Amino acid sequence: MDAQHLDLIYLIIAAAVATYATRSGGYVLITQLKNIPPRLEAALNAVPAAVLTTLVAPAFVYGGLDVAAAMLVAFVVGLRFSTLRMLLVGWLAVMVIRHLIF
Repeated sequence: MDAQHLDLIYLIIAAAVATYATRSGGYVLITQLKNIPPRLEAALNAVPAAVLTTLVAPAFVYGGLDVAAAMLVAFVVGLRFSTLRMLLVGWLAVMVIRHLIF
């Protein structure tokens, strides 16, 4: 193996160790607390929304008109109906828009 491949392998191992350390470190830290402070609990409760935003926002901005419109339709349907219905209507919306535009 040449030096470039070894550097890549070392980088992957370092990233894996850093990921494991941060995840296990957070778990160990939180289990040592007798009471979770309210600010920490609020921050932990905000994590799912932050992750969802990082997944949805780029698709909404760069996915094209069909994806943005389907997301808006799915959002409106999701306010009123179940998740399954929201997914089906969003999928149907993107298929109809793609059929009409393309």
